[in-house]
Amino acid sequence: MTGRVPRPRKPAGRDATGGRTRSGSTADRTGRTVNPDADPSRRRRRATDPDADPSRRQGPDADLSRWRGRATDPDADRSRAEASSPAAVTRLRARSRLLLRQLLRPHRRPLALAVSLLLAQNAAAMTGPYLVMLGIDRGIGPLRAGDPGPLVAVAAAFVVATAVEYVTRRAFLTLAARIGQAVLLDLRRRVYAQFLRLDVGFHERYTSGRMVSRLTSDLESIAELVDGGIDKLVLAVLSVLSVAGVLLWLDLPLAAVTLAAFPFLFQLSRWFARASAGAYRRTREAVALVIVHFVESLRGIRAVQAFRREPRNQRIFDAVNDDYRVASLRAFRLIAIYSPGIRLIGSLTTAAVLGYGGWRVLGGHTEIGVLAAFLLYLRRFFEPMEELSQFYNSLQSATAALEKLAGVLDERPAVAEPTRPVPLPAAAPRGAVVFDSVSFGYRSATPIVSGLELTVPAGQTVALIGPTGAGKSTLAKLLARFHDPDAGSVRLDGVDLRDLADAELRRAVVLVTQETHLFSGSVAENIRFGRPDADDAAVVAAARAIGAHEFIAALPDGYATDVHRRGGRLSAGQRQLVAFARAFLADPRVLILDEATSSLDVPTERLVQRALRNVLRDRTALVIAHRLSTVEIADRVLVLDAGGIVEDGSPAELAATDGRYAALHRQWRTSLL
Repeated sequence: MTGRVPRPRKPAGRDATGGRTRSGSTADRTGRTVNPDADPSRRRRRATDPDADPSRRQGPDADLSRWRGRATDPDADRSRAEASSPAAVTRLRARSRLLLRQLLRPHRRPLALAVSLLLAQNAAAMTGPYLVMLGIDRGIGPLRAGDPGPLVAVAAAFVVATAVEYVTRRAFLTLAARIGQAVLLDLRRRVYAQFLRLDVGFHERYTSGRMVSRLTSDLESIAELVDGGIDKLVLAVLSVLSVAGVLLWLDLPLAAVTLAAFPFLFQLSRWFARASAGAYRRTREAVALVIVHFVESLRGIRAVQAFRREPRNQRIFDAVNDDYRVASLRAFRLIAIYSPGIRLIGSLTTAAVLGYGGWRVLGGHTEIGVLAAFLLYLRRFFEPMEELSQFYNSLQSATAALEKLAGVLDERPAVAEPTRPVPLPAAAPRGAVVFDSVSFGYRSATPIVSGLELTVPAGQTVALIGPTGAGKSTLAKLLARFHDPDAGSVRLDGVDLRDLADAELRRAVVLVTQETHLFSGSVAENIRFGRPDADDAAVVAAARAIGAHEFIAALPDGYATDVHRRGGRLSAGQRQLVAFARAFLADPRVLILDEATSSLDVPTERLVQRALRNVLRDRTALVIAHRLSTVEIADRVLVLDAGGIVEDGSPAELAATDGRYAALHRQWRTSLL
């Protein structure tokens, strides 16, 4: 016995959701059928590399390509700017160039100084072969006649040129490092601020693993180029251009032989640039999937171990890791063709120049010093070309990473900050909520709420009950403005939520869910999260009001006790009490409790319910609950079904009828016996 639970076999011709599909196709959650071979680039990749086709894997790994349930939507985890259409790719490249200009704009003067240092370094480096030519042609003859002066002068000039090259190189590296680190600091700050600014809908779509990838591997690719590659790339380009000019000036016939190699160099470089751009973009996507699976597996490690998912998760990780290997091998294969190709062209060109130049020297058409300098310059011409192949992978990888980051930074929040915010009225009553003809759906084709009309007077506690999917949590998210309605408006004290500044809205409306998130730090710091300027006395008063003071005082360090990561030192009920204290301290106009007592045991729930009467007094509240014991504290009950209100009244009134609430109430009373 292996201890495995046999999985039920699916009927032939149906996908995991029960939707019928054609052969070779997959169906997504909406039932759409998508042919995975519809993408020409995917077909080409499968034809040339069997390892790149997950569908050709055998055995238990055959369906690993669908490990995230999104195989039919390749753009599911991308920002809108990162769509895979050609127009979107072109727009994204333009946006990445604009981002680069924005990052470099504050450093224009240091950049100008860095360019000056680089030009000086390149000029000093270019004088070396020329001085060798002078030493041979102008210094050896006088030396034979007993005059070492010209040769000594050339040698001294060579030493000076070397010293200038050393000083300018050192100064450039120091300045470039400062500029690069400042740019990376600014970029990290922008990306982090953007992730904080984007709406909840984006974060529900864009996985945390990809966020980690943007802030780690993508930024590391850019840092690698900034730290060790960009100066060599720029210097290589300068060397190639400078050497080309010097060669034309030294000897035009020999330069013509060298220029004959240019068409081959151009075609090879053009092919490499085109092929490597797509290859490195695929490596960025592949490494992002590795990080995504790694983060999701470790975040859900309890479920992974509880359901013995370690072997399958390992197989999934091996699959995405192997995809990353295949993508990286493709990039290295391109380098393996380009770099030796450059060396081959350089060697053949040098041989041709040596043969033709020797013939010209013998014929008296050129001097031997010119030939020696020409050969040295040729070395300085082709060596940077080889270095370009070595560093071009860093450039392409950083370019692909910058495009990813530009896509995130170009994302606009679906819930936008108003351009001209309207303040909430200061006069009482405070907390009146109106849903005016509100329609909303997470997908436009499947509305959750349609034409909803609801008025909640200030200070009223309203309980929302109904089956799963009825729209209770959707109303809470709309009131907290995690989403905007597709039609109609949600108003607080007469002001449309879309006209409220985000900071004022967050002070006025607080949402407490059953999944309480506590941050690393003390209990007091987590309670003070609701009002950062609150003193210790206010924190203790909030905990007392909610009934959390006793258990907090019993902790090893009281309010100074570190809750550890995500509140792991506290029980689920204790974390929820801290969340209630946090909300009480924030003192909002409207408090939303979304299944906020579901994780509490019965004695703790009773304690919290008594405390909630104090918390909710003279405050508007929406309480979403499946436990009818929580509904007892409400002034009004709304029974929802299919996004609409089917019953509305006080708990006593609805319990006395023959409606849905009355049936639920009778079942609840029976369960207590």
